[in-house]
Amino acid sequence: MRIKKIITLLVTLAAIVSLAGLFSASTAQVSRQQNFQAPAAKFSTALAFDVSQPVRNLPLAVPQYSSSEEREIRPEGGIVAKDRGFSGDAARQLTVARPGQFGPVIPSPMLTFEGLSNLDNFNAYGFRVNPPDPVGDVGPNHYVEMINLVFNVYDKQGNSLIGATRLGDLWAGFAIADCTDPSGDPIVLYDHLTDRWLLSQFTTRGPIYYNCVAISQTGDPTGAYYRYAFSAGEFFPDYPKYGTWPKSYLLTSRDFGPNGEYGISVYALEKDKMNAGDPNARSVKFFLDYLVVPLNLIGDGLLPADTDGHHLPASNSPVPIVGTQDDNAAYGATFDALNIWELTIKWRTAGPKASLVLATQLPVEPFDSVFPCGVVPGSQPPSSRDCLPQPGITDGSRFLDILSYRQRPTWRLAYRKFSDHASMVTNQSVEAAPGMAGVRWYEIRRIEGVYSLYQQGTYAPDDGVHRWMGSIAMDRKGNMALGYSVTNATDVYPGIRYTGRLRKDPLGQMTLGEGVIVNGTGVQTTTNSRWGDYTSMNVDPNDDCTFWYVNEYYTLEGQLTSSAGWQTRIGSFRMPRCGGE
Repeated sequence: MRIKKIITLLVTLAAIVSLAGLFSASTAQVSRQQNFQAPAAKFSTALAFDVSQPVRNLPLAVPQYSSSEEREIRPEGGIVAKDRGFSGDAARQLTVARPGQFGPVIPSPMLTFEGLSNLDNFNAYGFRVNPPDPVGDVGPNHYVEMINLVFNVYDKQGNSLIGATRLGDLWAGFAIADCTDPSGDPIVLYDHLTDRWLLSQFTTRGPIYYNCVAISQTGDPTGAYYRYAFSAGEFFPDYPKYGTWPKSYLLTSRDFGPNGEYGISVYALEKDKMNAGDPNARSVKFFLDYLVVPLNLIGDGLLPADTDGHHLPASNSPVPIVGTQDDNAAYGATFDALNIWELTIKWRTAGPKASLVLATQLPVEPFDSVFPCGVVPGSQPPSSRDCLPQPGITDGSRFLDILSYRQRPTWRLAYRKFSDHASMVTNQSVEAAPGMAGVRWYEIRRIEGVYSLYQQGTYAPDDGVHRWMGSIAMDRKGNMALGYSVTNATDVYPGIRYTGRLRKDPLGQMTLGEGVIVNGTGVQTTTNSRWGDYTSMNVDPNDDCTFWYVNEYYTLEGQLTSSAGWQTRIGSFRMPRCGGE
């Protein structure tokens, strides 16, 4: 767990803004030529490997000591941009679709059940943390959830199979002792292409950092795992995000060096060897250094494609890696766009090859990612994280973090191949109206190697409710589901909702209205305003239709237990007209 703040990095990155200005004049030219190439690839093998005991046999955690302190997970470094006022959002959807307006309405959840909570951290460690970083994925028979700093496995009726288990216990006895720490920023993926589970966390001790990756031996997530550690060197690999491709696992991180260096790392991990338990599994890494790459092209993070569905991309096809840029933010962008990189990798026994190039920039409807935070009295000093109100909260220091000012799309970049095109959907939180949060979502298409922005929208109905911290995915019919957090200042407590659209509905619109996973009944009262930092919308591999979503929320009971008494809830639902209906 990273407690020490990265103050020197804030200062260094603030200075980088001037460098970004030097690059901004050539950015448009780079995107037209589409010939920007990353530095040379660096291949290496895993630094450590072994096999875990079955997860079902891990002991339930017993706290070593007790503390009422809420600890911040991974205080984020990065530029904090000043709000320049609202400049408009031409993609905004102002109203919730009327029931039946476009035909079917949003379906009710088929199932919801309680996930992990901060009480589980207290029971496991004797302290609580913030933010939770809730993430999960669904397999044929299980749902696996990870949060800071525990994980659990459920059957698909919501029954707990192993109980809340410390993240580090998955790596108990591992050669890289740092992996056994309660570090956080977990990611879980079910790889339906190989019937394997991937569970991960980073390390925070330093001075050498690692990405700790566990791959299940079988499709049973309660069984044993092949455990790997890949070195990130002396650069702390913040905010790691993973994806699946036929021959590789993908990984991106935003890296901070010991002397204020900054950049984005893009990795591919050798999937076939990892699934086979080969200790010589390789990785390839590209480091996009801010001194080399225009800062607006990498921002605060890139998302790797994560494959859904049973129509697979060609194993040698480039992997899309996507970021966003806002011309109203601090990184020197001259227009609002999606930045699309392509990673190509050939895992040859002799002489593997890899490349990373900027494929294109896709201009989007203007959006504002910088929210007017820290403006309500009580936010001392004015904080970029004190953003969104809660019922009964008048102290600005207890407003919730929108995290929109980070120049990056929000987990996941869900990739799906159809007969005549490939689609990718992702989203980000934005200021959709003056002082009002909304979710901008995108569908990118790739046809014969050419990218286009097929549709986009900002879901922000004019009802006084803030919507943010979203995650989006697409089912096998091309229908979409978007999940997110909600709150307002009067009667909407922090809760979890979702919306959706059918494939042939009007472009840029979430047409089915709004569903509820759970309504909140309490608020967050800690002055650590963190929320998220991500949530997860996934698709059931059994029918390729049912969506599963996890996010955080508050109950009155949780509020009374702790100032950071967050809980998580998992829900599933299925769109009409999927599966032949």
